[in-house]
Amino acid sequence: MNTDFFHQVVEILHSERIDAYRQDGAEESLTLGRYCLNVALSESLYPVLQFAEVALRNAIHTALTDRGQTEAWYDQPRVRLLDWQRNRVKDARRSIEISNKEGTSGRIVAELSFGFWTGFFNRAHGQTGVGHYLAGYIFPHAPEEEQNFVKLGRRWKAVRDLRNRVFHHERIVHWQDLHDQHNRMLQLIGWMNPELEQLARMLDRFTEVRTEGLTPWRDRLSNNWPANHS
Repeated sequence: MNTDFFHQVVEILHSERIDAYRQDGAEESLTLGRYCLNVALSESLYPVLQFAEVALRNAIHTALTDRGQTEAWYDQPRVRLLDWQRNRVKDARRSIEISNKEGTSGRIVAELSFGFWTGFFNRAHGQTGVGHYLAGYIFPHAPEEEQNFVKLGRRWKAVRDLRNRVFHHERIVHWQDLHDQHNRMLQLIGWMNPELEQLARMLDRFTEVRTEGLTPWRDRLSNNWPANHS
């Protein structure tokens, strides 16, 4: 591909970001092809990641509303939030106040991070009983052996790690288990709501992008910006 074009792109994207795709000494079209494929893979994962995150948040909100008998369950001792979670709720309230908005339960729930929600599936909440409660309540379509807060904790940690890499524009193209992670996310969604899994699969382009691989991106780069003529 055109060397001048490549260097101009690297200059604006920053060489340190591009260097992650040419650590093995890859030539220019392969390097930028890897970068483009990484962008495409991240884009293709967005619907599944979004559905997984929103579904988990809303399912937990529903479950804890039932447990605390109020939509403001985060203020109920029965819900037994951990100290760090109570601090996150305080931060959410402050953020909403700064925006001069009313601190409704809907706004507070929306303000809380993905890490807040996945944090219910750990050993600390195994001791509070909340982890066991949520594992059974919000995954009604999971096999009984999978309604285990420890197993769910591992699954959701993997989702959170992938989500953070995608949302922070980091490299995932080299992950060997990306296909498996994608399938496990769809499975988690289906365990919460089979209809939402069907919708996610309708929107899903991950398998297509992953299967096509580097070739179409290298071809496009070469066709649009052919090698410099001497």
